[in-house]
Amino acid sequence: MSNTEIADGEADAYAAFRRELEDFARSACPPEIRAVVAAGQKVTKREYLGWQKILHEKGWGAPSWPREHGGTGWDIQQRLIFEEVMAEADCPPLYHHGLGHIGPVIIRFGTAEQKARFLPRILDGSDWWCQGYSEPGSGSDLASLSTSARLDGADYVINGQKIWTSHAHEANMIYMLVRTSKEAKKQDGISLILVPMDSKGITVRPIRTIDGWHHLNEVFFDEVRVPAANLIGEVGKGWTCAKYLLERERLPPANVARLELVRRQVTRVVEEAAKAVVGRRDFSSLRYRLLLAEADVKGARVILANATDDLKHQRPLGVQPSVIKLLCSDVAQRLTSIALDAVGPEAAHRFLADDGEGEPGATWVQNYMFTRARTIAGGTSEVQRNVVANELLGA
Repeated sequence: MSNTEIADGEADAYAAFRRELEDFARSACPPEIRAVVAAGQKVTKREYLGWQKILHEKGWGAPSWPREHGGTGWDIQQRLIFEEVMAEADCPPLYHHGLGHIGPVIIRFGTAEQKARFLPRILDGSDWWCQGYSEPGSGSDLASLSTSARLDGADYVINGQKIWTSHAHEANMIYMLVRTSKEAKKQDGISLILVPMDSKGITVRPIRTIDGWHHLNEVFFDEVRVPAANLIGEVGKGWTCAKYLLERERLPPANVARLELVRRQVTRVVEEAAKAVVGRRDFSSLRYRLLLAEADVKGARVILANATDDLKHQRPLGVQPSVIKLLCSDVAQRLTSIALDAVGPEAAHRFLADDGEGEPGATWVQNYMFTRARTIAGGTSEVQRNVVANELLGA
């Protein structure tokens, strides 16, 4: 068989795979869940879990996991197609803390007992995770964290505080970095531990953000006892686990999901801007700004395709993940700015209530506020630009 025939065969197989995904997304994802995503409303635990259970029953609950741990075993191209199709069909993204973050870390560093205990509960949605990394004064310089864990018999006793903890108010588990030694250099004294959120001594306080949605929290730990068996990897080697997690967060297909969601948002903003014409607002400036945003999204997709090919052939990715992250963050903010201008200044006071009820245009106000954090979350734009500059300029 010639190389051309092999390539044609692969293309046909991927095309058939895409059709299977499209058919499944249209028929299996409940309309009420897709409506939330399509409207740009906040995707809640209810939508995430509802869709996860459906995917799990299909055997697609963990597209990036190996088969031996309950995943699909799909190759990188299949995972990219999955993210594209699901975004186009307005299906919710997979909940990242369990499936994209701590799950792969447990697969890589966990014991056989930890894998058997935690992985199935991530797959079926029984455990809902949050991440305890950032602390007051320890954000970008995460290695300076001070939340401590001292060994006391068969338990670790945790004291300290975490901040900006998404979903802590509804999570039943938290994976967190703690300081188990002050003697070694700061990176070497950090460990990763899994903590039930109903443990005695944990207090969760909401952080109300400008978008009006509740998703961030402070979490306080006062003499919280956790079995030492919940420590992932070696004592003092949590920094290795943390780096592994962050690397996976910024590689394809994790950034495929972000890009495809931004690309889908372009369509929504185009529709919103078109309404501005009906409302006799000036559309020319919105059209120009939309064209620029669409061009950047297409450019990011080219970079992503190159990065995916590099990953498939085990070539170095260089700064491509950082560039994609920068573009997605910037375009997401610009798109919501365009949409806000399209709905008009009269929508500025219309915040949706927690139950999703609200006036037309209110969702774009909240999305505009929410995306202000896109240039901070997942690695600040300043840090990403430094990464790119160091690579290109050798600084």
